[in-house]
Amino acid sequence: MSGNSSAGRKKGGGFLARQAQKKKSITEEELLNKDIIRPEDVTRLGKMTENYLCKPSANVFGIEFTRFKIRDMESGDVIFEIAKPDNAEEIPQETNNDDDDDPRRGRYVRYQFSPKFLDLKSVGATVEFVVGDKAINSFRMIECHYFREKLLKSFDFDFGFCIPNSKNTCEHIYEYPELNPDLKEEMINSPFETRSDSFYFVDNKLVMHNKADYCYNAEM
Repeated sequence: MSGNSSAGRKKGGGFLARQAQKKKSITEEELLNKDIIRPEDVTRLGKMTENYLCKPSANVFGIEFTRFKIRDMESGDVIFEIAKPDNAEEIPQETNNDDDDDPRRGRYVRYQFSPKFLDLKSVGATVEFVVGDKAINSFRMIECHYFREKLLKSFDFDFGFCIPNSKNTCEHIYEYPELNPDLKEEMINSPFETRSDSFYFVDNKLVMHNKADYCYNAEM
């Protein structure tokens, strides 16, 4: 991977969660019928989506995540890290058929953490990604975390401008709400019922949608 690098550290908070409560809710079905999905649309969702709100082909900017690391901001300990091998072969564009492929392929991650993860106040998530031959003026992510049907917290991160054919690195700071002991116990005893939607926008248009679920009963 070649190109210029940019680095940054950004915080995300609960402002979106508070604002979403003030807005009229919208259903997933209504969003699927829209030609263009905007950031203000997804903040009006009242629950985790069941489907993907865009196809992989919507990513016309060639955005690809190549490395991801999570660390505890207080201790600096690395909790999770994964990277794409430098020699990994690219899939030819003409073989990528949205109708035939598993819609979760490359867009779904399952995390397994220890119960102590729920005690962390903030974590840093370092993401490395490359972009294709088109400049990206505004790259933004809105991520919503749920336990069952309850919204725990929403995060809003701005990646900023990305030059064509560049490799970019940014650390996002997740500041977690304090959870009451009963809710923590429920989350620990209910593996993968904690889930998240990650919506990625270029110039305020949805181009990528990823999902994840979480387990908090793994051994240290």
